[in-house]
Amino acid sequence: MIYGIPYDHTSCFKAGAREAPAAIRRASYNFEEIHFEHGINQPQINIHDFGNCDDFVLPEDMFTEVDFCVGPAVRDGKFTVAIGGEHTVNIPIVRNFDKDGIALISIDAHLDSRDEYLGTPNSHACVTRRAYEYLGPDNVFVLGCRSIGKEELDRDDAVKFISSYEIMETGIEKAVKTALDSVKNEKIYLTLDIDGIDPAYAPGTGTPEPFGLLPIDVKKAINMIGDRLAGFDVTEVCPPADPSGITSILAARFINEVLAIHTKNLRS
Repeated sequence: MIYGIPYDHTSCFKAGAREAPAAIRRASYNFEEIHFEHGINQPQINIHDFGNCDDFVLPEDMFTEVDFCVGPAVRDGKFTVAIGGEHTVNIPIVRNFDKDGIALISIDAHLDSRDEYLGTPNSHACVTRRAYEYLGPDNVFVLGCRSIGKEELDRDDAVKFISSYEIMETGIEKAVKTALDSVKNEKIYLTLDIDGIDPAYAPGTGTPEPFGLLPIDVKKAINMIGDRLAGFDVTEVCPPADPSGITSILAARFINEVLAIHTKNLRS
């Protein structure tokens, strides 16, 4: 099941992520139907695109809408892919899973573990803190971050992470293995904030941060998580900041990769 969640009302730098679901769907027409490296024919995958959830101003209203639209599929055991919107859309999706059933691995330039930001605990700067509270300290891990507030580090319950700098030195394979070994639950919900990738490759995002991951790092991460994947979202693509459309194209390709990997593992 694919869902668009066109929400960006807590964006704090560049707004426009609400336009991403439409832009990413358009970009998806660019690709060949065959994933030759996986032996998967895309048209043969059983996919239903729900369309977009309705847009709201308050994050709490968006949460209710996601509960209504995405929640039934999650609770029915379907594999869901969500297209943000800002990263806040991840909060209600995760809460629709059994809290003992998944761990969250986030690829992100930011740790996003503030208790609140700009007056709300339901900001895109609070995503991993909300997941930490729901899933527990042993089931949240962030890869690729390189922008962290002092208040996020100076606490006893800091979210676990591996920075992009360490990944550049030791490789994405080691980082993903560390994350998978660290989390307690077997199934992994992978959330991709597109700003986790270096803005040289993904410039169209609301809060770009230099010194990020390479796109091939994310592809490798998806492949390594493999049959442990429980769901996926891609967030923070900002089409107004992306006149070339390259960021939407990259996001669409990651969705294709996730669908191919999930299908490949179902068949095996």
